[in-house]
Amino acid sequence: MANKVVPINPLRIPGTDIHYAPGIKAGNWVFLTGIEAVDYGVGLHPVVAGNPEFPYHGLPRHRREGDFVCARFRELLAQAGTSFSNTVRLDQYYPTWKAVDSYHLARRAAFGDYIPPSTSVVMEGLLTRGADISASLLAVVPGDDRQPKRVPTPTVTAPAWSGFVPAVTTGDFVFIAGQMARGADGNPDPRAHVPSHSRWGGYEIRRQTEYLIREKLAPALQAAGSSPENAVKAQVYLRNVDDTSHFLDVWNSHFGARQCALSIVPTRDFGLVSGIIEINLVAVADKGNTKKQVIDGCIPAEMTDGAAAVRAGDLLLLSGMMAVDAFGSLAAMRAGQGFPFFGGAARAQMEYIVRAIKTVCAAAGTSIENVVRIHQFHSDLGEFYPMHRAWQEALGGAPVPFTAIQVHPPLPVPACSVIVDCWVYVP
Repeated sequence: MANKVVPINPLRIPGTDIHYAPGIKAGNWVFLTGIEAVDYGVGLHPVVAGNPEFPYHGLPRHRREGDFVCARFRELLAQAGTSFSNTVRLDQYYPTWKAVDSYHLARRAAFGDYIPPSTSVVMEGLLTRGADISASLLAVVPGDDRQPKRVPTPTVTAPAWSGFVPAVTTGDFVFIAGQMARGADGNPDPRAHVPSHSRWGGYEIRRQTEYLIREKLAPALQAAGSSPENAVKAQVYLRNVDDTSHFLDVWNSHFGARQCALSIVPTRDFGLVSGIIEINLVAVADKGNTKKQVIDGCIPAEMTDGAAAVRAGDLLLLSGMMAVDAFGSLAAMRAGQGFPFFGGAARAQMEYIVRAIKTVCAAAGTSIENVVRIHQFHSDLGEFYPMHRAWQEALGGAPVPFTAIQVHPPLPVPACSVIVDCWVYVP
């Protein structure tokens, strides 16, 4: 069983042909993806929606939603043979910042005094109408050396109101929470910003990126026994897509060009009002048995901003992919734009990305059938279904571990309308 990808509580969404896997167990890893407060018969779960006749009775609506998501986490983790104490990463997306504090209260009540490294950003929309929280969670099955260990990081802290651990290790893997340009007191750190009265004196994106790398990511890596050379996956959330080139210039000077899987995602808002970038990171220990293997050159370089993928032990971590080649957007996408309501351009994008993922998987010694986590960032969620069809066909009808989040256009390649960020198990 350890060499198989096993869906956890898969379901067919009523009235559709969508087969969804909210959880996947792969070896000693457990992935919960796209957990929302949903009743697939009606939409937003009635417990969360509440009685419109009594809108102010009971707990606040976002607290009910947070409680629902955390209860779902607990249920799925238990089915996989693990628990909150064995979690190592949390990703949360909200269409409104007003949901966050209530969700934090629910999360603290559920997780207790250990909340794993977390990233929270504000996006444009979710798949469930009325939902304001979508969350994904990564955990390990207890045993051997997999118990998550907190990394002592005196200079790398988390906001007191969030309560998550800035960095943890499990075996040879290092997970670092989303970092922003804030000091230990939660306020902006002046070192990360262009002086407020300077017309010039550096670009804000370069200042914040340098700060995050030098003052947050590098110290956390060092404390965990790792280094930039052994970074395997980063997710970068940018307020302004125009900052992409400046970000990459700074990033590559520290981590090397195309030496890490890298996903750059447009983001509407952050917890830090002056923040324009947030980065989370996965790495492996410098002296561990798990070695980093860069997989690149097997698909068009223009599809990704980092390496096509990085293999680390039994995980293959892919860069965020867009459907382009050396000449730009695909002919099939351009042809489909004349019929925007037929879904041809949308489907052409995802079919091209799925073919590229198959190629990368083959180069890494695995198969797309072992995909364990798919995060899709759409400029238009109306394109979700024609795009999802490509996954259904690629996986032969097996349940798909997906979530889809709407982001503000344009994407880093303006002709595209989706970024696909996925992880694959390597048995």
